[in-house]
Amino acid sequence: MDSQPLKGRVIAIPETREVAIFAAMLERRGATVVRCPMVAILDAPNPAPILDWSRNFSRGACDDLILLTGEGLHRILSCIEHHEPGLKDAFVQALGPVRKITRGPKPARALRELGFKTDIAAEVPTTEGVINSLRSLDLKGRRIGLQLYGTEPNRPLVDFLQHAGATVSVVAPYVYADAADDQAVLNLLARLEAREIDAVAFTSTPQVERLFSIAPVERVTQALSNTVVAAVGPVVSETLRKRGIQARVMPDESFFLKPLTSELEDALAARG
Repeated sequence: MDSQPLKGRVIAIPETREVAIFAAMLERRGATVVRCPMVAILDAPNPAPILDWSRNFSRGACDDLILLTGEGLHRILSCIEHHEPGLKDAFVQALGPVRKITRGPKPARALRELGFKTDIAAEVPTTEGVINSLRSLDLKGRRIGLQLYGTEPNRPLVDFLQHAGATVSVVAPYVYADAADDQAVLNLLARLEAREIDAVAFTSTPQVERLFSIAPVERVTQALSNTVVAAVGPVVSETLRKRGIQARVMPDESFFLKPLTSELEDALAARG
């Protein structure tokens, strides 16, 4: 078995949180990695709404909790620890009796770190997947806490829950911000245009939006047509599709960096 199946390949990664881990995976397989972290994840600038929501949750205000990201639960706990540490035990204890609904493996893993498990897991880790997992349930009168993905209000999910008779309480514990300056993103775009990049691997929706915000849509679309576009999972793939880009690489089931790396190996080997 070739220990360096990506030798001679140049792969761009816009990842921010786990950039070192992802880069190391690719470099061990022989790839040259172009790092261009496009977004940063920051605590919500005002902790008061997160603390208010957390206090209510700790008092038993929710029958169900929908976690859209693992980052969300981590940021809620971080906010509590920084601003009201005495609240943490009550919050964690309140997680026990609520019905816990997760979109994807990362929020499920965040729950396991606290000793809990998912009660309802979306078969497909998307908003529509969450909706489908709840569609057959009686939600009338249920009090549902919803942790948002960044500050995206997720009207389709909220509207579905409200139309089903539930009361929804949302919390947005983090925000996205530009991580790379505009010139760094433009430099990556130029390398894509020059066909110097064999593949670009997107691991979150904001990375896609950031790239498309830097130049005319036609220019970005043409640049991406010169390379193998990879998506870590269906949410990112759908964001690319809406922009007219087909993700040629995506793991089938486990939407993590290691399976994404394996899929990149196969796709680039097939490309020759």
